[in-house]
Amino acid sequence: MNILPLFLSFILTALLYPVFIKQMDRLNTHQNVSVYSLEQFKSKKKTPTMGGVLFVLIPLILALIIQPRSFLDLKMGVVYLTYLGYGLIGFWDDYKIVVEKNNDGLKASHKFIAQLILAVLVYLIYRSFASSLIAIPFLANPLDLGWLYMVLVFIMFTGASNGVNITDGMDGLAGGTVLIALVGFFALSYQSAYTPLVNLILLVMGSLSAYLVYNLHPAKIIMGDTGSLALGALLAVIAMVLKQEILLVVFGAVFVYETLCVMIQIGSVKLFKRRVFKYTPIHYSFTLSGWKETRVVYFFWLIGVVFMILGLFLGAIL
Repeated sequence: MNILPLFLSFILTALLYPVFIKQMDRLNTHQNVSVYSLEQFKSKKKTPTMGGVLFVLIPLILALIIQPRSFLDLKMGVVYLTYLGYGLIGFWDDYKIVVEKNNDGLKASHKFIAQLILAVLVYLIYRSFASSLIAIPFLANPLDLGWLYMVLVFIMFTGASNGVNITDGMDGLAGGTVLIALVGFFALSYQSAYTPLVNLILLVMGSLSAYLVYNLHPAKIIMGDTGSLALGALLAVIAMVLKQEILLVVFGAVFVYETLCVMIQIGSVKLFKRRVFKYTPIHYSFTLSGWKETRVVYFFWLIGVVFMILGLFLGAIL
């Protein structure tokens, strides 16, 4: 196994982040913190954002250098398109937030349309080389979703990208949890012997590890929507290409948990005028219970590791 791509992307990204952070700071591209944020997190408004730019672009550029022929492969083309496409949607959102100095960013309808168009495009390309079958644990035969697979693609992309976005509220939380999920997908892709995907996952893992060096508490850079939307969509498209769609829910259990808690909280407030949780996103509830930020992050990482291992066991029987 050649792990050179991981070290190459880590070193290059780690060397570029100090320059990038200084430039983002000079351009005043700082995180705009919502008025609804907890008081102890409002200091993060001084932290430069758009950190996802490097761990999106560097792996793609290195992939173009290391494995240029993979860009002519439809299967890898879907992965590249998804990662870059969702990164661009996130960048568009970040840019508006920074320029307009508020947290509004893209209109929800515009973001929805952009994600829908990209998901449909990815689906059409994907269906030219793959089936609409999905493997279900403990079922002898896979389930054919037919045209409903397109709906599943949109749910996977939107759910995963926004799940990572919701989770990105503490230093190192989203980046570390995605890295753990990528370890699981790396193991599955290595087992499938699909070298181009193995290399890309290693490249992203290397760059993301370098990002975490500067994002761990106290963070010097935040990934922004550029990073969170791209990473979530990447997890989804890897699950698709490996035909392990169900494992997205398992490897991404932390993101599913975060998203469900937000949905339950909103529904409860609207319907019953009462909260179910102290605060959402749910990681903030832990700080309200007296946990330090770093303890919350490490706890969620541990949950991610447990579900990643569980996912590998399930992957062995799918």
